[in-house]
Amino acid sequence: MIDLRIGNGYDVHRLAEGYDLWLGGIKVEHTKGSVGHSDGDVLIHAICDALFGALAMRDIGYHFPDTDASFKGVDSKILLKKTIMLIRDRGYDIVNIDTVICIQRPKIKPIIPQMRKVLAEVIGVNEDRISVKATTTEQLGFEGREEGVSAYAVVLLSKMDKK
Repeated sequence: MIDLRIGNGYDVHRLAEGYDLWLGGIKVEHTKGSVGHSDGDVLIHAICDALFGALAMRDIGYHFPDTDASFKGVDSKILLKKTIMLIRDRGYDIVNIDTVICIQRPKIKPIIPQMRKVLAEVIGVNEDRISVKATTTEQLGFEGREEGVSAYAVVLLSKMDKK
């Protein structure tokens, strides 16, 4: 029997002046950044939630609570590495990850290849296993009003062969 697991994740952060904007492990030049306990990288947070969800391991807030001072300002790539370790400790590996970032500005299409490269390096998979897409919300909702940014992620995991 093939043991496959699917998980989905969602994250949202408010945008405000005076903060850095991190997306997919890349610092993006913009007039506003993500407000969060960590670096506020919504894409990585959504991926972590999807990974935890696939194995019914609760969510990112459970594993890395914002009440823990050790996570204040932490680079979300560190959280992703820890998440991957927990997933692999349970005997699973990533088949693929599909994501969407919802943000009105800035346009992130030019940095998507760099995001995929960084995520692949952190996770330890080939870039062709990671999809990053971006959309505006046609100026609708909090993303369209540039009040926040959101991200969605879907992951497929497979039980690793014991050799």
